[in-house]
Amino acid sequence: MIKRQKPTKAGTVKLTFELPVSEPEGPVSVVGDFNDWQPGVHELVPGRNGSRTATVTVPAGTTLRFRYLADGGRWFDDDNADARDEHGCLVSV
Repeated sequence: MIKRQKPTKAGTVKLTFELPVSEPEGPVSVVGDFNDWQPGVHELVPGRNGSRTATVTVPAGTTLRFRYLADGGRWFDDDNADARDEHGCLVSV
């Protein structure tokens, strides 16, 4: 799931990426053009509600490309993304 907050007066938007805490097992990072595709920069953190999340702040009015990277080098996409192509998921803010 991807949650978007309203743009701030400074022209940024907070995006929260959310996955179940146990699927897939082990650490998961959200990586994309907003963090130069660096694993571990935005690792999803478990919460009290049975999910894990990572929040990024990005400029409003942009389209971002991202994927998830699970333990063991397994890449996967988010079914809730605005679109997908051969390079990953797309989300517009």
